[in-house]
Amino acid sequence: MKISFDPQLNHESSRKRVGWTPRRETRAEAYSALGFKCGLEIHQQLLTDKKLFCHCPAGRYHDHDDYDAEIVRHMRPTLSELGEYDGTALMEFKTRKVVIYRIKNETTCTYEIDDTPPFLLNRQAMEIAIEAALLLQCNIVGELHITRKQYLDGSIPTGFQRTGILGIEGEIPLARKKVRIIQVSVEEDACREVSDAGHVRVYSTDRLGMPLMEMVTYPDMLTPDEAAEAAHYLRFLARSTGKVRTGIGAAREDVNVSVAGGTRVEIKGVAHIAWIPELVHNEAFRQKALLEIRDELRRRIPDPADWKVGTRELDLEALNGRHPLLREARKNRLRLLAVNLPGFRGILSFFTQPGKTFADEIAGRLKVIACLEKPNMLHSEPVEAAPDEALFQEVRQVLPAKDEDAQLLFWAADDDVKTALETIEERCRLAFQGVPNETRKGLPDGTTLFERVLPGPDRMYPDTDSAPIPIEEELIERLRAGMPVGVSRRFAQFREWRVPQDAFAFLLKHNLAPLIERIHVDFQAEPRFVATLLAHDLKHLLGRKRSSQRVPSGEASFQFDRLHGLFAFLKKEGLEREIARAMLPVLLEHPNIDFQSLLTTVGFRKLGKKEIMAPLPILKKKYQKIATSKDPAAAGRWIAGQLRPAALGNLPLRDLAAQIGKGGAA
Repeated sequence: MKISFDPQLNHESSRKRVGWTPRRETRAEAYSALGFKCGLEIHQQLLTDKKLFCHCPAGRYHDHDDYDAEIVRHMRPTLSELGEYDGTALMEFKTRKVVIYRIKNETTCTYEIDDTPPFLLNRQAMEIAIEAALLLQCNIVGELHITRKQYLDGSIPTGFQRTGILGIEGEIPLARKKVRIIQVSVEEDACREVSDAGHVRVYSTDRLGMPLMEMVTYPDMLTPDEAAEAAHYLRFLARSTGKVRTGIGAAREDVNVSVAGGTRVEIKGVAHIAWIPELVHNEAFRQKALLEIRDELRRRIPDPADWKVGTRELDLEALNGRHPLLREARKNRLRLLAVNLPGFRGILSFFTQPGKTFADEIAGRLKVIACLEKPNMLHSEPVEAAPDEALFQEVRQVLPAKDEDAQLLFWAADDDVKTALETIEERCRLAFQGVPNETRKGLPDGTTLFERVLPGPDRMYPDTDSAPIPIEEELIERLRAGMPVGVSRRFAQFREWRVPQDAFAFLLKHNLAPLIERIHVDFQAEPRFVATLLAHDLKHLLGRKRSSQRVPSGEASFQFDRLHGLFAFLKKEGLEREIARAMLPVLLEHPNIDFQSLLTTVGFRKLGKKEIMAPLPILKKKYQKIATSKDPAAAGRWIAGQLRPAALGNLPLRDLAAQIGKGGAA
C-alpha cells in the first residue's frame, strides 16, 4: 500500500487549514460557511416536596461521605427484541465498570434501587411542566404516556430514565428570530456522580428520582450567541413560574452541535450558560478538523479496508529511565504496547481544539472505554515538547514503521490491553468516516472530552409499569388562567419602566418583576428605582459578599421579599425611598434585623427641611475657599454631597438639589 503524505503537515498548518479563530474574532458568516446548527435540551429541577415516582423527599442533599449503605452493580448488555445489542451498552460493558451507589435512608427507597415498581406520578410536577409548556405555546397532549429512556452509564440503577412528553411544537422569540420547540417532558433526575476513576464509578442517590422538566429545541440556532440567548430565555421562562429549583446543579444544558458534512454531537450537562458560546464554537471547528482529517486520510489511503494497525509489546525493563511515565508504568507492573498507525504521520498532531490534537481524541477514549487514567499514552508527534526521538526511533525499528506512519505507546494492566488496542484501532478507523456520533463533556476552558457513544434512535420504549394519564381540558384551562407574564412581555415591561438593560438578566434570573410590581402598587414606588436597587445595588453587594466568603455564585443568599417589608416600613414612617440604599448593606449582613433597629444602625435622624438646609451658607463659603473649579454645577454637587447624609430619608434627593439651586429657601 503506497501512501502519499504531506511532510509539511503539522499542528500549526492544520490549524490554518481548519480556519479556527478565537470566538470573539469570528463573524457570523464563518458559522454559515461551516453549516453550523445548534439545538438545546434544557433540564430544570422542579420545586416539589416529593420525588417523581415515589414518596421520598426532593431537594435534600447530603455529603458524599454521609450515607447509610452501599449497593454494588455491574452493567451488562442484553439483546433487544430484534436480536441486536445497543452500541452504547456494548461500550459500557467494555469498560468493566463496578458501579457503587451510596444510599441515605432519608432520601432513598426501594424504588430508586429498582426493587419496587414506580408509584403514581407526582401530579404537582406534571402541572408545573404543563404550565411551562403553555408558556412555550406548545400543544398539550391528551394523554401522558410514560416511556423508558436508556441510561447506560450507571447513573440510574434501572438502566433507564422514566420520562413523558407533555407538550409539542412550541416556539420562543429571540431578538432577531423565533426558535422552535420540539417538546416539553417531565422526567426523573439521575444520580450525582461522586467519582469515576479506573474501573470504579461511585454515585450518590439523593438526587436520583427528583422531578425534572426537559425543554428541547430544534437546531435553529445558527451562531454561538444565539445558542446562549435561547438558553437564557428558557431559563428565565422556567424561573418565571416560581416553581423550579435554583442553585448549582438545579439546571443543566445539553447542547447539540453539527456542521455540514458532520453529525450531531451532544455536549452533555453544561453547568453554566456562559460556557455555551465557547463550547459550541470550538465543537464546530473540531468537527471541521475531523472532516479535514477524513479527507486527508482518504486521499492517502483510498481503501480503508486495506488499513490496519501494527502492534508490538516492548520490554519495560529495557526502556526503564527513558521517560518518567514509563518508569511509573514499570513500577506498577503494567504492560507496554507500541502501536503503528500506517499513513498517520501528521494526523496525531492535527489541530482539533485549542490546546488539543487528534491524539487527544484517542487518549480520551482510552480513559473512558479502557479505563486507562490520563496520562495514558505517548506518541511520536507531541505539540508541547519534542518526542524522545531516541525512544521512538527504537520503536519504529521494532514495529517496523515507515516514514509516513505515526506511532504511540500505551501501558495497561493485562485485563485492559485488549480493550485498549481495540479502542485505538476503532477511533482511527472512525477517522476515515469523519465525525463520530458521541456525547462529550464540556470543560470551563471551552473544550470538550469524550464521554460516551451517542445512544441510538431506539433508546426509548414504553414503560409497562405506568398507566397513561389523561390530561383534561379543565386542568389545562386552570393552569392557563394562572400562568405568569411571559418573558418577552417582561422585556417590554422593563423598557416601559426605563430599567437599564444591564439589569434585565438579574431581574429575570431571580424572577423579581412580580416583586417590583407589588412594591409599585402597594407603596407607589417608582419601578425603575426598585429595579436598580435590586439589580445594581443588591447584585453588587451579593457579589462582594460571595467573593469575601467564597460562596458559589449560584446560591441564593437573600430573601428578596424582605424588600417588600422594607418599603412598607418606609411608607409607614413617612421616609423617602433613597434611604433604602443605605439600609440595604446592613439588611444583607443581618437579614433578620427589625427595620427600626436597622434605621438606627444607619444613623438616621428625623429632620425637617429647614434643619437640613441650615448649613448651606457656610458650605457655600467653604467651597469658595477650597474650590479648584469655577463650574457652578461642581459646587452644587459638592454641597449636595455634604448635605446628603442629613437629607437621606427626610427629603427627596431631587428636592435637595432644587433647594441648593434656590439657596435653601423654605
